[in-house]
Amino acid sequence: MQRVLSLLVTVAFFTVTTLPAQAVTLLRDPDIEHALKQLAKPVLTAAGLSPSRVKILIIDDRTLNAFVIDSRHIFLHSGLVTKVKTAAELQAVIAHEAAHIANGHIARRMVNARSAKTVAGIGMALAAAAIAGGADSSAAGALGIGIASSASRAFMGHTRAEESSADQSALRFMVRGGVDPQGAVRLMQIFSGQELVSAARQDPYARTHPLSRDRLRHIKAIAEAYEGRTKANPNMDYWFSRAQGKLSAFQRAPKWTRKRAAESAGQDIRLMRLAVSYHRDSNTAKALKTMQQLLSLRPRDPFYHELHGQILLESRNVGRALKAYKTAISLAPKDALILGSYGHALLVSGNAKAALPMLEKSRARDGRDARVLRDLAQSYAKLKNPGMASLVTAERYALQGRMKDAGIHAKRAAGILPRGSTGWQRAQDVLLASEAAQKK
Repeated sequence: MQRVLSLLVTVAFFTVTTLPAQAVTLLRDPDIEHALKQLAKPVLTAAGLSPSRVKILIIDDRTLNAFVIDSRHIFLHSGLVTKVKTAAELQAVIAHEAAHIANGHIARRMVNARSAKTVAGIGMALAAAAIAGGADSSAAGALGIGIASSASRAFMGHTRAEESSADQSALRFMVRGGVDPQGAVRLMQIFSGQELVSAARQDPYARTHPLSRDRLRHIKAIAEAYEGRTKANPNMDYWFSRAQGKLSAFQRAPKWTRKRAAESAGQDIRLMRLAVSYHRDSNTAKALKTMQQLLSLRPRDPFYHELHGQILLESRNVGRALKAYKTAISLAPKDALILGSYGHALLVSGNAKAALPMLEKSRARDGRDARVLRDLAQSYAKLKNPGMASLVTAERYALQGRMKDAGIHAKRAAGILPRGSTGWQRAQDVLLASEAAQKK
């Protein structure tokens, strides 16, 4: 997929959902999210949570942090994903955040009125998370939610009692899920000494998850008690290498990626990283040649076909890109991000009529993709449906935390769409959220 921030010139792979004033940017990629789902599945299941309902999403932030804002999302900073060394360490993060959900620690911090169940609610929740995670508190005014720093700490911060409870639960979930509990020990060692650093220089994780030497000793003691009760799953190493490899390939310099591609956990991951590095260097011929090698190795992998489509589309070979995306869809017909990418390619090709159902399928399966909402608005506008164009524009602004703009477009949509229709009701949801946000 393309990156939609016009200020950035580097080619990227994810859909971006931005909030103003140093707020949150979501990195969306079907391959990475699928890999994270595989890593999360054993610990979420052990926690009594549904892997199909709890989504693991990545925030574009080089600092180290992870947090939850409701019972359906776990957010990981990109810096944390690229910093950890093993699958068990990343699974320890997921297990810890899952413990906060399973133990009811976030119930009192749920965003009121919406609880992040609607597009507007997700935007407001992410805005709160951005401020709590370290963004400039002046962003609150721009976001229209008026969260003071003390309130944001209450929303995101965990007490030492909660951390101790989550640590114990997380280690239990890891063992039940077949994950080495020493991963939790190594994770905490990454943050060792943070309590001695001034708050301004601490990683956000240390500010929202109280650390101490006693806590580290406690985790070590529990992990040692579980020693020898788990058996390593090599599949987890593969999915960790794949998620981290693709993320770093798009975020680090191409030369850095090529130098380290051989360290990948599989030949396919090595080829994927190389293809991305060549693409980012605008060496299209080499990128496509490498992709052909990759697809020969993994012909039924939908995510590699999706990447092939992205490279072709960004190289302005729209016809071949459509074929690649169509193959990806045939292999993963229910993946929202792949559906969105195919819809985007159809829109670029000038076929708004064919793009619309693909984009609507994507939105229905995952309402957190800002680019899909943008493309939907363009498709509806091209097909002479201004009411729906205004509605999805309102939902996109709500997702971005721009609640005043969301309200303007929602009011316009409500005035055009048939009263009582599904679209009209969606516009009312955004209007209510916009009014509530601007009152705070």
